[in-house]
Amino acid sequence: MKVQEIAGYASDLPKNDDHPYRTGAWRPQHTEYDAWDLDVVGEIPEDLTGTYLRNTETAVFRPIKRYHPFEGDAMLHSISFGGGEARYANRFVKTEGFLAEQQAGRSLWAGITEHPSNAIAEHGWGARGMLKDAASTDVIVHRGEALASYYQCGELYRLDPVTLEDRGVSKWGCQYSGRGVAAHPKVDAHTGELMFFNYMRDDPNLGYGVIDAAGELTNYVEVPFPGPRQPHDMAFTENWTILNAPSLYWNIEARAAGYFVNTFHEDEPLRFALIPRHGSVEEVRWFEADPTFILHLTNAYEDGDEVVLDGFFEHNPGIWGSGPSNPKYPGFDALALDAMDARAHRWRFNLVTGQTSEAPMSERCAEFPMVNHLHAGRRHRYSYNALGVPGMFAFNGLVKHDLDTGDEEVLEAPEGVFLSEAPMAPRDHSTAEDGGYLLTFVSDVPNDRSECWVLDASCPSDGPLARISLPERISSGTHSTWSPAT
Repeated sequence: MKVQEIAGYASDLPKNDDHPYRTGAWRPQHTEYDAWDLDVVGEIPEDLTGTYLRNTETAVFRPIKRYHPFEGDAMLHSISFGGGEARYANRFVKTEGFLAEQQAGRSLWAGITEHPSNAIAEHGWGARGMLKDAASTDVIVHRGEALASYYQCGELYRLDPVTLEDRGVSKWGCQYSGRGVAAHPKVDAHTGELMFFNYMRDDPNLGYGVIDAAGELTNYVEVPFPGPRQPHDMAFTENWTILNAPSLYWNIEARAAGYFVNTFHEDEPLRFALIPRHGSVEEVRWFEADPTFILHLTNAYEDGDEVVLDGFFEHNPGIWGSGPSNPKYPGFDALALDAMDARAHRWRFNLVTGQTSEAPMSERCAEFPMVNHLHAGRRHRYSYNALGVPGMFAFNGLVKHDLDTGDEEVLEAPEGVFLSEAPMAPRDHSTAEDGGYLLTFVSDVPNDRSECWVLDASCPSDGPLARISLPERISSGTHSTWSPAT
C-alpha cells in the first residue's frame, strides 16, 4: 500500500477517553490520507466500476457539556474502483462550524441533548436552531458531486466524490428555501432529479422541493402538517413523493422550557403525505397508519391503483424499558437498533379508496436498508439491511432480504468487527436486480485495522470476494452511497 498523509487536525479529546462513542468502533481519526496500490486479500472484480462513499461522525473537541455521536464532524471516506484496482481517500467536510472550531481550538456549539443557551457561538443552524451543521449524517451523489448533509436540516456541502476536493456549499439549500435540507434527499437515477424536504421547530409546514438534472430548483412547496414534526426520511415513485408526519416528535412541555425532547404519542396515527413529484399543495393525498416513528425507508413503487412503501416500523419508538448500559454515560443504549425494535414493514396506499393497508415483512430486528439504485422509485425485490450490536449504535452483520419470498440471507461479522451500511453496486452491464456487489467499510477493533469488503450481492453470506486494507482504522458512522462511473 502506498500512502500519502494529506493533513492532520487539532483535537483536545482526553488520551484515556472512556466515552462509548469516542472509543472502540467509534474511536475518531483526525488524519486525512490518499492511498493507492492497496493491499488486497482476494481479487477486486474487474466489472466493479465507480465509487463507494461513507459519511462518519467524528468527535474532534471536548463537548461543552455532553457528547452525542450525531453531532460529530463529518469525515467522508471514498474508495474508487476500476479495472480491478482501488484508490482510497478520506477528508473532513470543511463546514463553517468545523473551521470555526479548528480556529478556536475548542467546541463552540452545544450538543443536541443540551439547552441552546449553552452555545458559545452567536449563531447556529438546524431545525431547532443554534446547532452546529456538522454535515455528518448522509452522503449522496448528484450531478457528479458528493453532497454531505445533516439530519436536523443544514446546508449541502459539495465535494468531488473521488478525490473529496472541497467544492463549497450547494446554491439552492438555505439560499432558496431558507430552511436548509434534511438528511435524506433522494436521487432518481432515471431522471437525474433530486427530491428533498425540510422542517422547522415552530412551523407546521414541511417544505418539499425538486432539483432538476441541471441543478436548478424547479419546485418548492410547503405542505401543511398537523404541527411541527421532525421526520427523518422520505421516498419516491415515478410519479409520487412520500413524506411522513411521525407519531414521535418534540415534547410541548419541554419545548416551553427551551429543551428538545422527543415524546411518542401512541394514540396519534402515523400520517403520510403523497404529493405528485412536481405537484402543488392542493394535490396532496393524506393517509393514516399505525403509530410509530420511521427512521429509514427502503423504497417505494406504484402497483396499479396503489403506492407501495417499504421501510422499518419501530415497535418501541419511545424506547421504553431500556436501561443504561454505561452508568457514567447513561442513555446511549437507546440508540441501539434492538432498543428501537425496528423491523421491515410494508404500507400500501390505495389512491382510489384513500385507505391504507400495512403488514410486517420480517420478525428480524434490522435497519439502514439499501436497494439497487436503479430500482429506486421502481419495483424492487431485494433489500440489503444492517444488523445492530445489542445495546449499541453499531452494525455487526448484514442481511439480504427477499421481499417477495421472505427469505433472509445473513452475514455475521466476527466478534469485535463492525460493518457499515452497505450500498449495492450493480455489476457493469448487469440487468439482474442483485447482479452486483455489496460494499462495506469494516472496523476490526481487536486487530486495530480497517478494510473495505466487496461481497457478492446475490450471495453475501459467502463472505468477501475482496478485503482491501485502509491506512488507518476508521470510526463508525451512519450512511453511505454508491456512485457509478460516468
